[in-house]
Amino acid sequence: MEVNEPAVKYHPKMTAEAYLEWERKQPYKHEYVEGEIADMAGASAKHNKILTNIIRKIGTFLEGKSCEIYPSDLRIFVKSKESYFYPDATIICGELEFADNVNETVTNPSVIFEILSPSTQDYDIGRKLFFYMQIESLKEYIIIDSASRNIRIGRKKENNSWQFQELTNENDIISITAIQYTFLLKDIYTGIKF
Repeated sequence: MEVNEPAVKYHPKMTAEAYLEWERKQPYKHEYVEGEIADMAGASAKHNKILTNIIRKIGTFLEGKSCEIYPSDLRIFVKSKESYFYPDATIICGELEFADNVNETVTNPSVIFEILSPSTQDYDIGRKLFFYMQIESLKEYIIIDSASRNIRIGRKKENNSWQFQELTNENDIISITAIQYTFLLKDIYTGIKF
């Protein structure tokens, strides 16, 4: 039986400062998008398996290197849009740069991963994608479909425009240029049945 993830739900508007204070007291995560607060949906078994595969594969490669991969509890600040997000996984190279002295929100992701579900894909590849593209340090945005074998990789070019590549074959090579690492698409979907 497939567990469906609920759609994104918004709360009344508040200031960024009020959101951060409120968020620290909440049992569940919420994103802050230009004044609106969005619930973070619970994740399906497929979503969690894909995330586990990503963290395991890339985390092992990054051991002893200057970059690290973090799971979805790391909050990212998009300064130009005064918005806060929890990507499914984030690679940060070098020292963590924090948005404030509380040291719980980071401003310098190099690579962001989002795992799509049918209920959240419009949000993840629409508004959220546009906001992520405003992050100065971000080099790649990797969008992984949990309902089919499909991965889209957005890469920032030297002129700050973005170029996207779509991969659907299990033997397609995923190249994460920010960390100089390649692996096969099927590695992300290990243990997943469609």
